[in-house]
Amino acid sequence: MTLYLSDANVLIRAHADYYPVDRVEPFWVWLLEQAEAGLVKVPKEIDDEVAGSKDILGQWLQRPDVKRTIVLSEPLDGAYLRRVVAMGYAPDLTDVELVKVGKDPFLIAATRGMPDRVVVTREVSKPGRTRANRKIPDVCATMDVTCITDFELWRLLDFRIR
Repeated sequence: MTLYLSDANVLIRAHADYYPVDRVEPFWVWLLEQAEAGLVKVPKEIDDEVAGSKDILGQWLQRPDVKRTIVLSEPLDGAYLRRVVAMGYAPDLTDVELVKVGKDPFLIAATRGMPDRVVVTREVSKPGRTRANRKIPDVCATMDVTCITDFELWRLLDFRIR
């Protein structure tokens, strides 16, 4: 079974652009069903980025039933996180660069390098970028981690409003 790990921008853009939490409830119910089935999860560090928001999406993510269902509940593999940073960005990032990179390495590290784990993001590849400016799809390619878009995920998991 494949586990799809969602970037913050997937949730933020779904809410802001296509499926507002307060208007297209079937999407969010479906997303929780996928999380309950163990197909879609959000790493804790990524959830922290979005759930801290005061908007409707942040409030939804703060609900105990949602948090319990959607947040990936496993400890971070610190060694793999360090490997993602060193190989995917640079082994000598400055403190300023680490701030710029943000939580992206945590998302990629949540795959633990396992082939049955896939990163889902709205970021677009920019292969010419280096160090802290690298995009998630490019770091995933470096780490040999599969990376797809949100719409690819919706199709793969057959999202439909019935």
